[in-house]
Amino acid sequence: MGTVTSSGPESDDTPAPGMGRRVLVVEDEVRLARLLGEALRRAGYAVDLAHDGVSGLRLAKAGGHDVVILDIMLPGLSGYRVLQALRADGHDVPVVMLTAKDGEYDELDALELGADDYVTKPFSTRVLLARLSNLVRRRPSSRLQTLGRLRLDPESHRAWIDDAELTLSAREFDVLAYLMDSAGRAVPKRELLDEVWNEPYGHANLVEVCMVGLRRKLGAGIVETVRNVGYRIDSHR
Repeated sequence: MGTVTSSGPESDDTPAPGMGRRVLVVEDEVRLARLLGEALRRAGYAVDLAHDGVSGLRLAKAGGHDVVILDIMLPGLSGYRVLQALRADGHDVPVVMLTAKDGEYDELDALELGADDYVTKPFSTRVLLARLSNLVRRRPSSRLQTLGRLRLDPESHRAWIDDAELTLSAREFDVLAYLMDSAGRAVPKRELLDEVWNEPYGHANLVEVCMVGLRRKLGAGIVETVRNVGYRIDSHR
């Protein structure tokens, strides 16, 4: 039976690596999936759960996930077959396989089929979170991002609200992309200065002026001001 082990406190002094990213966990052991989901949410991830290969494949093909955690031994479809189907359909979402303790050949097979990494049960949540953080950072998404009425194409630097294309400056595009990645979370102005402007000690007016133009183009109600914090795009807007 798979277990999740702890390496000490993980929520007091460790920054959340999820940053609003979405992760799909496909694991048939319900208790393990629930514990893993809780750990991921504490780390800032939005989490979807599936407990069999058929529903896991359906959710993974629907897209919108930044990474998939996939157990090998699943009812309906094995993790191998789920991974094969994803790659055959051209889905390049990073996949981390959960393997048995003595599953050397499981690990080799998973990597050959297109897995990006593997974690052996039982595992430490710190180890898994570090693996996920590295994958997300190493392979930034180039796929079309959709959030409510918003669509954004990182490759072409184009964005739409409903069916109307937006005319955004490069900075406005980057801010919108960052807020969409962080959907549902209040993003401090200082974080935007650090991550988008690469000026952690810049003046907050840089963000405020940019937000005036971005909000004018998006229309009312898309970007919410969180008083004394920063800005937020709700995941349902």
